[in-house]
Amino acid sequence: MDQFREIELFVQVAESGSISKAAEVLDLSTSAASRYLVALESRLGVQLVQRTTRRLFLTEAGAEFHRRCKGVLADMREAEATVMETVVNPTGLLRVTASLSFCMLHIAPLLPEFTARYPDITVDVVAANRYYDIIDNGVDVAIRTRQFEADSNITIRRLAETRRILAASPAYLAQHGVPTSPEDLHAHNVLTYAYAIDPHVLPFKRAGKTTVVKVKPLLDANDGQILRNAALDDMGILVQPKYIVYDDIVQGRLVPVLDDWDLPRLTMNIAFQTRRHMPAKVRLFIDALVERFRSHDFERLWTA
Repeated sequence: MDQFREIELFVQVAESGSISKAAEVLDLSTSAASRYLVALESRLGVQLVQRTTRRLFLTEAGAEFHRRCKGVLADMREAEATVMETVVNPTGLLRVTASLSFCMLHIAPLLPEFTARYPDITVDVVAANRYYDIIDNGVDVAIRTRQFEADSNITIRRLAETRRILAASPAYLAQHGVPTSPEDLHAHNVLTYAYAIDPHVLPFKRAGKTTVVKVKPLLDANDGQILRNAALDDMGILVQPKYIVYDDIVQGRLVPVLDDWDLPRLTMNIAFQTRRHMPAKVRLFIDALVERFRSHDFERLWTA
């Protein structure tokens, strides 16, 4: 810091032609300014400023040093201005990844307002049901259901909890009947998510009692939207997080079954690189997503 102050003082002295004037501009005492200048010349081992009783002028070495230092200071000020500008008017590429369902239901609806507010941010949405390596793939924000990361360079922020539920279309239930106990699932077509932990093992809980049912699915899929469409097409009973089928349930297209039993819940989390200074584009997107979940009270709806 002292070296930078020395250079700043020297450039101001060269341009004002006076140590006292330079000191005034930089809010220093004249004696402190003189010490900075002497320290700079001593460190470089060369005289930069020639002083007389009447005036001050640069030596040949001082003139060359001034030319170079003036450019360095200009670059520094431009760099600072650029960084400050990104806070007021953030720019750049923002890469976001989440499951296809989450992208459709919560990323896409957020984008019109976000991009209108921050038109210099380009959003790259990567819909993927497998987790991308955040650092290796240049991901800024990832939505994940696991609650920890092996890499300490990744920060996890909780977003919301959701129940996992079973649901089927009214037509399917009218034809095949409504299961009244977990064991009844053996007589039904079950639609399961392939990437779930033990997707064919369903540990139900109710009033402190646990019942584990192993199912042989009619359909296994690696995407929740495939299972949702299959259920809407009367193919069977799906097992999915409530957030994926909430609107279908509210509008009567799907009907929850065994709703008095609980399956292990999922916690949706925001994952991002751990940094001392978070880029403005990342902070703003996370804030917008958190505000969307808060204003819609999603967790209460999905855990009811």
